Amino acid sequence: MLGSLPNMKKRRTNLLTFLILLGLVLGALYGEFGLYQAGISIDGDHWLRAAGDLLLIRPLKLLVVPLIFFSVISGISRIGDPSKLGKVGGATLVYYLATMFMAVSLGAFLVTWISPGVLPAIVQEKLIGTAHVIGATQGATNELGSAWMNILYQLIPVNILDDMVKVQPLGIIVFAIAFGLALAAGGDKTKAARDICNACFEGLMILVRWIIWLTPIGVFFLVAWTVGKIGFESIVGPLGWYMTTVLVGLAIHGFLILPLVLFLFSWKNPFRFMWQMKRALMTAIGTDSSSATLPVTIDTAESEGGCSKRAANFVLPLGSTINMDGTALYEAVAVVFLFQLYGIELEFGQLIIVVITATLAAIGAAGIPSAGLVTMVIVISAVNMNLSGSASGPLPIAAIGIILGVDRILDMCRTAVNVWGDAVGAKIITKLAPDD
Repeated sequence: MLGSLPNMKKRRTNLLTFLILLGLVLGALYGEFGLYQAGISIDGDHWLRAAGDLLLIRPLKLLVVPLIFFSVISGISRIGDPSKLGKVGGATLVYYLATMFMAVSLGAFLVTWISPGVLPAIVQEKLIGTAHVIGATQGATNELGSAWMNILYQLIPVNILDDMVKVQPLGIIVFAIAFGLALAAGGDKTKAARDICNACFEGLMILVRWIIWLTPIGVFFLVAWTVGKIGFESIVGPLGWYMTTVLVGLAIHGFLILPLVLFLFSWKNPFRFMWQMKRALMTAIGTDSSSATLPVTIDTAESEGGCSKRAANFVLPLGSTINMDGTALYEAVAVVFLFQLYGIELEFGQLIIVVITATLAAIGAAGIPSAGLVTMVIVISAVNMNLSGSASGPLPIAAIGIILGVDRILDMCRTAVNVWGDAVGAKIITKLAPDD
């Protein structure tokens, strides 16, 4: 009976993937032939968008703040007493932050360079309205210095509850990291608080899994609305280039950057190690979940990858929670792509906010399928705050619906990069601090 549980989970995942793709296809067909070709006018208040917003977008927004808060605390608090971690803990945390920062910076560079979301003005007018396009061409007026000060003020909130109410993400994430470290340092004195946070996180994960099953219906409504508004031909090209940008970024990070980091710090053949970890990587692709892959990752790293028990039992479990290279890169590409679609040109200071927020938000991304969609709301909200008062205006959160249909395909690839990044970290820590 127990042996059938993994197969049951895999069948559910495959079913969900099929239903999402079905929702994408049916939504595109209905939008193209039932609305756009039929000459039916579609506006921003159409019932299709409202239905997609109520079924998917609003529930995701509802869970963002508590999910990020408890996920980060839960992951950070598992490291144990920070004062006792020494070289192993310090090196692990530095590696996680450094590789995620490199991944998200690469994503921001590629999407800015390739510009997959830049559309002709006439298409943008259909998508978002003439007034918004005209405003967007003016660009943001924030200077780099003021952008940096805005970031610093958001990083250190005065009132964390006020930040939660206003959904100011940077301060929430930083506070959660600091509080998680404090709970870890408290030992037995703070065990009850850690248990409560872990229990809240697990409960939120159940809610996320329930909402994810609404994704096929939400995809149908939102894709039908988008295609019905601008036509299939206008959107298929940008989506194709968006997917290409994400996949190119993941390939560069997975096959060039992470292998180079591994070689420099361990002097081991990175591609031989990648081949040794193939069972875990294939499982990651199949499950779309770094958490579900964790048992296989630990076993493979020890038995085939030559990683120490210390590294496997500490680095990999922590990494499955807070180290998300693929997710961080994907979020940077997706967010900038959506801003491009809506004719909003992000300046350097705003791209910095994307990089920082996507890196921090990836720490709180749960190791479950499509969790990056939840934390993407955080990144968009952070950029929108910086755009407040500018001519460009904010990006509507419902814009996420444009990329929902192809997310599962990309999710498989970014999950594999997430697991590969964890494995590289375990191999490096094995070299720095082998078992006694």
